[in-house]
Amino acid sequence: MGYSKAHICQCLSRIATIRPDSPVTIYGNRLKTGNEFVTSVISLAKELSDSGLERGDVVAIAALNSDYYLEWLLAVAYVGAIAAPLNYRWSLEEVRSAIELVQPAMLVVDNYCGPWAAKFQKTIKFHANLATNNNYAIRTPPPKPIELDFIQAPESIVLICFTSGTTGKPKGVAIDHTALIVQSLAKIAIVGYNEDDVYLHTAPLCHIGGISSGLAMLMARACHVFIPKFEAKSVLQAINQNNVTSFITVPTMMADLLSFLGKTGGEGRFKSVKKILNGAGSLSDPIARAVINIFPHAKLLSAYGMTEASSSLTFMPLPLRKNDDSYTIISHSDNRPGGTCVGKPAPHVELQIREKAVINSCPIGAILTRGPHVMTKYWGENSTGFPNKGGWLNTGDMGWIDEKGNLWLLGREKDRIKTGGENVFPQEVEAILSRHPGIAGVVVVGIPDDRFTEAVIACVRVKEKWSWGGDDPHATLQLSSSLLRDYCKQQNLSGFKIPKICLVWNKPFPLTSTGKVRRDEVRAQIMSIMHIKTSNL
Repeated sequence: MGYSKAHICQCLSRIATIRPDSPVTIYGNRLKTGNEFVTSVISLAKELSDSGLERGDVVAIAALNSDYYLEWLLAVAYVGAIAAPLNYRWSLEEVRSAIELVQPAMLVVDNYCGPWAAKFQKTIKFHANLATNNNYAIRTPPPKPIELDFIQAPESIVLICFTSGTTGKPKGVAIDHTALIVQSLAKIAIVGYNEDDVYLHTAPLCHIGGISSGLAMLMARACHVFIPKFEAKSVLQAINQNNVTSFITVPTMMADLLSFLGKTGGEGRFKSVKKILNGAGSLSDPIARAVINIFPHAKLLSAYGMTEASSSLTFMPLPLRKNDDSYTIISHSDNRPGGTCVGKPAPHVELQIREKAVINSCPIGAILTRGPHVMTKYWGENSTGFPNKGGWLNTGDMGWIDEKGNLWLLGREKDRIKTGGENVFPQEVEAILSRHPGIAGVVVVGIPDDRFTEAVIACVRVKEKWSWGGDDPHATLQLSSSLLRDYCKQQNLSGFKIPKICLVWNKPFPLTSTGKVRRDEVRAQIMSIMHIKTSNL
């Protein structure tokens, strides 16, 4: 059975022992104690085994967040099968592509994703409804101590998690038990999760961030609160109703929370919240300050990671200091090559910079990582040559490491703009422009240019009460392309990095389901507006 090997179901016995009669999951009015939750998982696992599901089979799950979803993830792992969560926001064609890749033996859906099931009735052997298969869930608690009889899939793979797909089709990332567990332990150690936490599942369980943090909370023996999906109103209601102590966000989620509170009159104060972990991009200075005012007792951390690394690689407590009744962002004095500081690596994570250039005596280049957190392989692809020589995984990002061990992120290597023989990373320019009090959001891209190869273009969303280019002659707060270029100069941004043109973007930026900007779409729309042909690329 391999009981000495890592398995995500090893947390179940402790949950039943430590929290037998205390709530472990809450979904609306449905509450389960530790004994009830563990019984549900084991009962479901037995049903799956009896139904003919075999070791190594793939179970695709398409559903909104719920306590049932978490039970299914564990029950599938318990019988040695592999869970493949599908994104409920996908189109039917995206679902079809994912199913063709993983070839599941079973498809599990809830009512929200139910229409998908009919499309694959003939091609998938087993079908199940997330909720109806849990009608038996609450039974007489098993005798103590609980004896677990879980098994592992080949290569110890437990999860196929799809990348967010900022360009091209999402890939299926195969992750083993050890990778998920060491990442969970890192979150417990660094964020400080414990059995007193009440954790709100704000991130979808089809994403690695939601899965990793959820598993960390299982290992910490915390209480889990579920809402179907992120909506600002339901998040804030759940925090108040359940005295939530921790949750995770991405910048777009936090911006939505702040916007909702602003529209409902008053910033609010949610004193039960003690820990907030932000991922998928750094918080701007104004948002970070607002977060601290709304959640005055919260420790705010930012994490940098990727699906292929089973979630977070580095963590950084947001550097805020209190000055009387206000909070000020502490600036980092050493920013020689620029970029965004994303903190130090977790204890089990190795990082390396594959040097491609030297700026002010500081090597910059591709960010590589290795360790037990690295994925096993891309599902359905030949794994020959992976990982790279020496066990290193190329993250696809560019950056540098300072003398204190902090990783500074310059941006995606594929997003790098080549202009006049110089390299420009969009995130560095965006970080400067986002500090301007009139900017609500900014995306920087490169477009073809006969002289410079590529020209740096900034698309900006303007805050309310600010006027662009003199559109409102009575407005006292004015913005224009030339004013923003002057602002960049005042912030000591190198001349070749200053956008040649700043354009107003009057709609939300296109995002992936994890809140990452789709730069390719922004770039295509700009090129269409400016009548630039792709043949010039």
